[in-house]
Amino acid sequence: MLTLTQEQIGTICKHAETEYPSECCGAMLGRFDNGICTVCEVLPISNQREEAAKYHRFLITSQEFLQCEKQARKQNLEVVGFYHSHPDHPAKPSQYDLEHSLPVYSYLIVSVQQGKSDKMTSWILQNDRSQFNEEEIK
Repeated sequence: MLTLTQEQIGTICKHAETEYPSECCGAMLGRFDNGICTVCEVLPISNQREEAAKYHRFLITSQEFLQCEKQARKQNLEVVGFYHSHPDHPAKPSQYDLEHSLPVYSYLIVSVQQGKSDKMTSWILQNDRSQFNEEEIK
């Protein structure tokens, strides 16, 4: 289960709408406790993908990932997941998402339809990396 505040959801949705028609991306910092992933902070990140590919892909560089890790450590938190948007597509992981994700993290996807945030889902990759399983958002 992934828990977020209404303010955090609002931050993610606003980021997704602002970046439309490109994909947005960001990190979620928080804590894992007995199967519950509690988000304490949302960190919007600039999509580093080349301009032509931003509509269907996002890129978080290793340097940005390291900055997220440092920010989390300063606050006694962990990077618990990542979010990104799917412009004019469903909030379901793509084959690309499957191939570029790691087990353990929560992957939140927000669908943005014609510039407006729509459905939001969260996914966890199976340990064998064969598929995502949807997780409840609370």
